[in-house]
Amino acid sequence: MINDMKTKQIKLIVGCLALLFLGCSQDHELLQVQKIDQSAAFSPFIQEANNGATQISGLGVFAEEQCDVAAEGADFALYLEGDLHGCLYVYVETSDCTPSGTYIETGREHFIGEYNGEIGSFWTNYRFEAKYEDCPALMGEIFGRCQHPIVNGSGEGVFESVSGRIDFKDDIEAGNFPYRGHLRY
Repeated sequence: MINDMKTKQIKLIVGCLALLFLGCSQDHELLQVQKIDQSAAFSPFIQEANNGATQISGLGVFAEEQCDVAAEGADFALYLEGDLHGCLYVYVETSDCTPSGTYIETGREHFIGEYNGEIGSFWTNYRFEAKYEDCPALMGEIFGRCQHPIVNGSGEGVFESVSGRIDFKDDIEAGNFPYRGHLRY
């Protein structure tokens, strides 16, 4: 039985290597290598070759004292660190629990903060999806993620004329919200 499992594993590895070798031959060009401007190599942000978007990432936590939720009239706020540094004010517009325990929430958000040392703001529309053990009470989150497309024309300051998207994935064990995304100018 153990020898059969090892034999299957070896066959799987050999098969994967064969696919990798065939897929990476010089005759089969899936990717085009583009020359990157020398000045971009010193930038702290990675430029995507395909669409000129700047990759961003960082970490969000529930804002306690860092953001003035009452002054903004928001439902709550996340405090972002990383490439974006500031307050993401959340305005919930719809929420619903399905019979399977899936929670879906939509709304808008206003980010006010810094990017690359410069001040600015922008708005997003978002969609949050999560699975809970008890959805109506929002207890026992199993997973959660949300998508935040930036509203075109909403940017001010450093974010003037920005578009793009930010995605969050809840880290339930750590109690925070890693984000990644891209900005286009």
